[in-house]
Formats: sequence, C-alpha cells, structure tokens
Amino acid sequence: MMARVLRAADRAATPWKNGGGVTREIAAHPEGAPLDAFDWRVSLAEVTEDGPFSSFPGVDRTLTVVEGAGMDLLVGGEHHILDEPHWPHDFPGDPETEGRLLGGPVVNVNVMCRRGRTSATVAVVRGTVRPAAPPGGAALAIALEDGAVLDGTDIALDRYDALLTREGTPGVLRTHGWALLVTLSES
Repeated sequence: MMARVLRAADRAATPWKNGGGVTREIAAHPEGAPLDAFDWRVSLAEVTEDGPFSSFPGVDRTLTVVEGAGMDLLVGGEHHILDEPHWPHDFPGDPETEGRLLGGPVVNVNVMCRRGRTSATVAVVRGTVRPAAPPGGAALAIALEDGAVLDGTDIALDRYDALLTREGTPGVLRTHGWALLVTLSES
C-alpha cells in the first residue's frame, strides 16, 4: 500500500488568466504534468467572479461546490444549476463553458480525467470510508471539514487536506464531517 498525505497549506495558488479566481492543485497523474498532458487532475478552485471556464478538449470534468451558494454553468449553451453543496456534477470539458455565481464567491473541487485514459467516480461521504485504489488507479480522500482520522495511525486531516492512495487501501478513514472521495480508474 502506498498512501500519502497532501496538506492544504502546502498548495500554491495559481491565478486564472481571466482574473476570476485561483486554483490549487491537490494531485495529478503523472505528477507535475502540464495542463495539456495529465491523465487526471484534482484541484480546489476559489471562484470570485463570473466568467469563462478554460477549455479542456478530450477531458471529462466533475465539479463539486464545497463552499458558497453555487453556480450556473452554461455548458455548450445548456444551463447546469449547481446550487446544492456537496453534489458532484459531471460535464464535458470540450464545449465553451461560462460560470455565473449565484450568490457570491464559491469554492469547488474540480476533477478532470483525460477521456479514453482515465475515468473518475466522485462521492461526498460522511462517517466511515475505506479509500481503495483500483489496480493501476488511485483513490483520493479530501476532508471538506476538519477532523478526519486514519484508524491505527497518527494521520489526521484538517479542512482540504487529502489522502492519496495508489495501491490497495490505507485502512479506515473516519470523518467528523464531510469528505470527498475520488476513485480514479484506467480506461
């Protein structure tokens, strides 16, 4: 089993080209891959203004609002209202996409997978979870609130800290609040 704790405090903020927010990469594969070469990428985005989303041809996206009132995404001319926190929403990265804030700034977890290489299952959970990486894949558990603990270890996750597992499972993660679990599989 290979598991690694990824601390929120260690993530650098990357401003968006349009000035509408910043992104902090949580994890990607291959690690350090540029935006046009990742198989998968998970990031935390702070959105402060309405505006266009970056285009990601050949990429499937899952966006989960974790703070704020939500967004109205206009994806290829179709409205997608994301007004429920902790509700993963899938959409393709190919079409032109605009985001409109519904009531002030939001924080989103964004999961992106290169179509034909990787796929993701995203769930928001509370309580006891066993993050398990499928063969050749990965599992990422992100604490959305303080107080997640990995049984039998001294590993504790604060808000937005993550536990990345590449093989098997590191054991039982007990959350005192919400957590987002991303399971990434090779296609």
